[in-house]
Amino acid sequence: MRLTILINGSDPTVNHDYAVLWLDTDEHRWSRESHQGIDLPAWGELRDAGDVTALCAPSDAEPLCTLRGLHVDRKQRISATEGDAAWSSASACAQMTGYWRLQAVDREHVLAEHRIFGD
Repeated sequence: MRLTILINGSDPTVNHDYAVLWLDTDEHRWSRESHQGIDLPAWGELRDAGDVTALCAPSDAEPLCTLRGLHVDRKQRISATEGDAAWSSASACAQMTGYWRLQAVDREHVLAEHRIFGD
């Protein structure tokens, strides 16, 4: 299953930083599809710890971004459609907070023509 997630700041009318991510719950990987101001790498690994989904760099256990309230269970049920997000900002040298929102859910298993994720 693939989820499309929008992450943005606490007040998007003032701070226009955002990131659009695809979360692949089958592969436990994520990819950045579009962004401005929220600088995450092009892809990484998903770690689900109960009520928090962590977005990590490839082969790194330290989260780059956390999505509080997002959990997908074994039956592909999604726990929430929005929640709190936190990420590190290199330009601001600080921990930033905002929100994540579920934009779309693709439940079909599609074999990609080209894999973008490394092993």
